[in-house]
Amino acid sequence: MYVNTYVLSVPEQKKDDYVRIANLFAAIAKDFGALEIFENWELEIPDGDVTDYRKAVKAEAGEKIVLSWVVWPDRGTGAKAHKGMFKDPRMKAMGEMPFNSKRMILGGFEPILTYHRE
Repeated sequence: MYVNTYVLSVPEQKKDDYVRIANLFAAIAKDFGALEIFENWELEIPDGDVTDYRKAVKAEAGEKIVLSWVVWPDRGTGAKAHKGMFKDPRMKAMGEMPFNSKRMILGGFEPILTYHRE
């Protein structure tokens, strides 16, 4: 299993725009082999003394934090998907992103513990 994660900030008034592109992205990722996709919109995020989500992405006033992850069967599938997805014409159909991608944090992880509800 391999997990891609993303942390970004989205202007609150652009939430519907973000949900629209997240749904498009999810459909494409699923076609490329994603097992699970989670998009999470900020409800409560405490301010940290040294760092926190807002500081990490240099969130501006009126922006909400989004924490997302995509689960792939393995790292190879995730890497191949990313190459293919960005060539997929449906990605262009998303139009302008409702967030500043230069302030987005992303990474790939190998799970060391998973716990699933029954």
